[in-house]
Amino acid sequence: MQADVKHSIIHQFYTNDGQIGLRVAPSTLAINDEVGLLLDELTEVYQAKPSKGYARFLTAEDEQETTLKSDFPELLAQWRKDELEFVDFSQQAAKLLHQQLQHYGILEPGFLLLATYAERGEDFLVVAFLPSQDGVTIAPDLSVDRSSQLAISKVQLAASINLREWHEEPDSTTYISFIKGRAGRKVSDFFLDFLGCAEGLNPKKQSQQLVDSVTRYAQEEQLEEEQARQLRKSVYEICDNQWQQGEPVRVKDLSEQLSESLPRERSFADFNQAQQERALVDEFPTDRSTMRKLVKFQGQGGGLSVSFDQDLLSERVEYDPHSDKLTIHGTPPNLRDQLRRYFGIDS
Repeated sequence: MQADVKHSIIHQFYTNDGQIGLRVAPSTLAINDEVGLLLDELTEVYQAKPSKGYARFLTAEDEQETTLKSDFPELLAQWRKDELEFVDFSQQAAKLLHQQLQHYGILEPGFLLLATYAERGEDFLVVAFLPSQDGVTIAPDLSVDRSSQLAISKVQLAASINLREWHEEPDSTTYISFIKGRAGRKVSDFFLDFLGCAEGLNPKKQSQQLVDSVTRYAQEEQLEEEQARQLRKSVYEICDNQWQQGEPVRVKDLSEQLSESLPRERSFADFNQAQQERALVDEFPTDRSTMRKLVKFQGQGGGLSVSFDQDLLSERVEYDPHSDKLTIHGTPPNLRDQLRRYFGIDS
C-alpha cells in the first residue's frame, strides 16, 4: 500500500467471567515499519475479499431499524472539524462498539483498529475488528513462549471510509466499503449498526444489470457472434481492471473505451440512456464473480459442477439444446488422470 499513514490506534476487547471488557489505548501508535506492515497486510487481505458491500451513513430522514442508535457518524464529523482529537474520537468509537457487543451479547475478544491514511489524492479511515489467536513464539533467549497474535487473515469485520467523498459528495451511496458476510444474518450487519450506516448500491445487482445490458446491446445492434464475444470480453476486462484498482465503473468511460475497440453508430452510453427504468446508474462498484458471466459459462447442481470459457463453445465444448447434452473434447489433465485411475487405466 503506497499510502501516507496519518493516525493509527488499537483498542482491546477481552472476555472475563462471561462479560466483554474494553481496554482503551491512551495514545496513537508510532508511525513505524511495524505499523506500516500491519496496515499493508490488512489492506491486502481486505482487497482480496471476494465480496464487498457499499454503504452510506444514516441520516435523520432514514427509518432506522436498529434498536441501538450509533453516534459514530457524529463523532467522525466532530473529529474532522477538529472538535475532537483522534485519540478521543477513537476511544468513544470503541465504547460505542463495546455497547453494541454488550447489547447483542456477543463475546468476541479482539482488537479494534482505526487508522487514517492518504492515497491517490484521497483520504481514508479504515475501521477493523482484528481477531486474535494463541500462538507460539521464540523469545530472545531462544526459549519458547506462548503469546496472543493477530489473525489478520481471518478478518470479517472491516470497513473503509472515503473521507473526501463523504465530505464533498454526501448523497453518494458508495463512500463506505465493507466486507460482506455470507447468507443469512450477515456478520457485517452488526458492524454496520456500529458504524451507523446502511447498505447503498448492491454490487451484485448492479453487475448483473450490466451483464444483462451488454447482452441486450449486442442483440439490438445485431452484432455478429465474434463481435458480440469481443464486446463481452472487452467489458469484462475493463470492469476487472477497475475492480483491481478499487475503482467503480463509470458508464460514460466504459462506453468511450468500447467505442475505440468496437465503433458503432449508437454508443453503449446512448443505448443505456434509452433503457429508461432499466438504465444503469452513472457509476457503481462491480462484483467480480458476477462479471465473469460475460466470459464464462458455469453452473452446478445434482452433484455436478461445470465451468468453461465461452471461447471454447463450439470448439472444445459442444451443446445440443434439443437433447440437453454437453460434449467436451479433451478433459483437463488433472480430471483425466483421476478418471483413468478410477477405471484402472495407466495414465
